[in-house]
Parts: sequence; structure tokens; C-alpha cells
Amino acid sequence: MNKIISISEAVAKLEDGMTIMIGGFLSVGTANNMIDQIVLSNVKNLTIICNDTAFADKGLGKLIANKQVQKVITSHIGTNPATIEQMNSREIHVEFSPQGTLAERVRSGGAGLGGVLTPTGLGTMVAEGKEIITVDGKEYLLEKPLRADVAIIGASISDSLGNLLYKGTSQNFNPLMATAADLVIAEVKEIVEVGSLRPEEIKTPSIFVDFIVNNN
Repeated sequence: MNKIISISEAVAKLEDGMTIMIGGFLSVGTANNMIDQIVLSNVKNLTIICNDTAFADKGLGKLIANKQVQKVITSHIGTNPATIEQMNSREIHVEFSPQGTLAERVRSGGAGLGGVLTPTGLGTMVAEGKEIITVDGKEYLLEKPLRADVAIIGASISDSLGNLLYKGTSQNFNPLMATAADLVIAEVKEIVEVGSLRPEEIKTPSIFVDFIVNNN
């Protein structure tokens, strides 16, 4: 099966109301070319799972600025005024999840676990409505796993099978998110032949990747 498709073919796989995981940290490691095309597609009512909402004019924050998102599950929104304004006006629902907890919830979703127990957030608004479980006399919040219909991840290099390499700090949430969605689309800067990547360089094995988009 040839996994390499165009950006337009990738974006056509998205539908209104989907839950989408988007990797990256302040747009570093994000599939920014795909984001630009999703903005033009006007797909709407999305739920986005992400580390942060980037900027109003850069990264996945463009989707929020364009009012294509109804809910975001994230750890940080402070760099995107559009997210803050829409949250305050109740145009968008923001579910805050501490960064480490967010990563573990995604990991749990990918591993088929029932959730993660953490003391982080006890006694704060993060704990509202959540189950508290006592283990050996210590209380923990039960944070439930996260999964998505689609994960859109950014990588530096892919071979033609979809084995992914991330350079520098671009890895971020991408490898975790690639395990926790029904459909995984990787936007990459370079595609090489199978066998070109050393096994120890591969952070996301091809079994998790359904489609590859070359952003050059």
C-alpha cells in the first residue's frame, strides 16, 4: 500500500465534529502546512487535543482564530488571545489538563489502559467532577485516557513505509499521539527509501502511520 498522499487528499479525510490530536509545542513539530489547508477547508465543530493552542496566526491556533473548534483539551492557552477571548465568551470549551497528565492520558489511550492515577490537580479546579482513588492511604485523581478520530503529527523524515524520525525538539507529543488515534497522518519534510533510517533513529514505527504527506 502506498501511504504517500497529497495535502488535499489528507484534509479531505477530515469531517465536521471530529476529535483530532495535533502534535507540537508552540507550532514546533506541528504539521503547519496541513493546518493551513484545514483552515481553507472550513471543516468545523472540531475537538482538538493538543499541548497548547500555539498562536492566533501560527500553528493550530489558526483553527481556533477561524472558529473551527468547539472544544480544546490542552495544558496551555496563554500565547493565543483568540483562545482566551472565545473561552471567555463561551464560544469554545477549554478543558485544562496539566502537561504531564495530558501526556499520560494520551499514552493511556494509545496503550489501551483505563487511565492514569496522579496526585497532580488534587484540591484544584482540575479535580472537579473526577473520581478520587485511594492507594495505600494516598489519594489520586483518576485521569481518563484520551483517543482521537485522527492524529495529525509533524516529523522531520519518513521512509516510504511511514517510519518516522524527529529532529531536535520537534518530537514533543507526536510519538504518543501517533498511538492514540484511529487514523494517523504524518506531515514530513523529507521522504527517504526504506532502509535509509537506522532502527535507533525511528521514534514512530510505520505500523502506527496510515498516511504520509510531504510538505515540500
